Amino acid sequence: MDTGLDPGAVVGPVARGARRGSPGTTRTLPPALPYELFDCLQVNLAVLADRWHGAGTHLGLGAALRFAPVTGADGLPTVARTVEQHLADARSALGIEVRSLHRTSGAAGIPPTEGCYVVADAYHLPWVPYFRQRHLDHSFLAEAAGQDSQDSQDGQDGPDGPDGVSVVDGYHNETPWGSARPGQWSLSAADLLAAVPGPALVAELAPAAGGPGTVTATADLAGPGAVDAYVDAYARHPDRNAALGRLTLETWFLARSRRLHAAFLAASGAAPDSAVDAHLRVWGALTEQTYLAARRVERGRTEPPGLLPRLREQLHADGALLGTALAAAPAAGAAAGPPAGAGAELRGAVAAVAAAVLGTPVGPLLDGRSLGEVPQFSSFRIVEIIERLEEELRFEFDAADLVPENLHDIDAICAIVRRSPSAGPALARLGES
Repeated sequence: MDTGLDPGAVVGPVARGARRGSPGTTRTLPPALPYELFDCLQVNLAVLADRWHGAGTHLGLGAALRFAPVTGADGLPTVARTVEQHLADARSALGIEVRSLHRTSGAAGIPPTEGCYVVADAYHLPWVPYFRQRHLDHSFLAEAAGQDSQDSQDGQDGPDGPDGVSVVDGYHNETPWGSARPGQWSLSAADLLAAVPGPALVAELAPAAGGPGTVTATADLAGPGAVDAYVDAYARHPDRNAALGRLTLETWFLARSRRLHAAFLAASGAAPDSAVDAHLRVWGALTEQTYLAARRVERGRTEPPGLLPRLREQLHADGALLGTALAAAPAAGAAAGPPAGAGAELRGAVAAVAAAVLGTPVGPLLDGRSLGEVPQFSSFRIVEIIERLEEELRFEFDAADLVPENLHDIDAICAIVRRSPSAGPALARLGES
């Protein structure tokens, strides 16, 4: 479960590389569906919606703009929706009905067939980066050979063979353990038993007669008092690691749901709105800022200020900018030019670290290429760049400067290095006064 932040990503070092035990990908899924707009429970409902009712049906999941927090198991408020709520959304917005819903103690209770939607522990699923890394609920479709999305269209048996299981999973995200990408995997019966060794929720789904019907935009937004109570709960929580870890997940959910709602509005004929575009960019930046704050606190560093006031402002603005899609405020101003005064040695040192982390040539970064334009760039890479710069230059960034706007190009990073009260010795070694 862009910036594409991972909901279980706060604990542990950044790590990359192939996952052991990952089955071979049979084929990638069709690119027409914007997989990156959905969470790990929604996305496979969206896959079925487009398969059964045609391209674009998935956008129905974005019709409702929501902010209705409830108290989570950890005592903090959460906007996360339950599997049962997602299935209800699928019925009303996607034209998908639940023929049966049951819990099973393992894979033996999963009947591989078209529309078999499973929610299980991602820790045991070898095709996702959470494999043997993180326990969290994750959905997939378990289908018999010849009943996957492509085979059902071309009439061919799948590569799994007549007794194989075809797993379809549209999840798209970046995690500390690698990238999750939409695909279809072949599993033997034994593979499936290993992937689901414990409890799972199984829903047998089917297209509803008459399709999804007419879906219109709605807003279910708790009032200003609820927004303030939500933000205050995170601000006042005494365990900052726990609060920021949970808030990383919350901002991830909120940012994706706002982007999905905006996509629904655009498909419904809403006029382009620069204020909405700017609002969505801030949501993306908030996910970065929250993850960065969580990592800093985890490492015993000062919690960067400004995160929670920014979240409060975003939530208060949601209704005006997204709930009605009528605001016409101008887009955010053009970015300022490169800060003056950053010397060649500092720029070279910063660019060298960024290039090494991102696996890209130094030259384009020095010539002004934004880090965000590098394909390997993500919020996890931002954290790695910051931590490596602090280790190699032997200083510490000022916590207040660690916001996404300061971390997406070489000159902006140089500027906050120079502003750090502890950077004097490093700058002297680089020949800067």
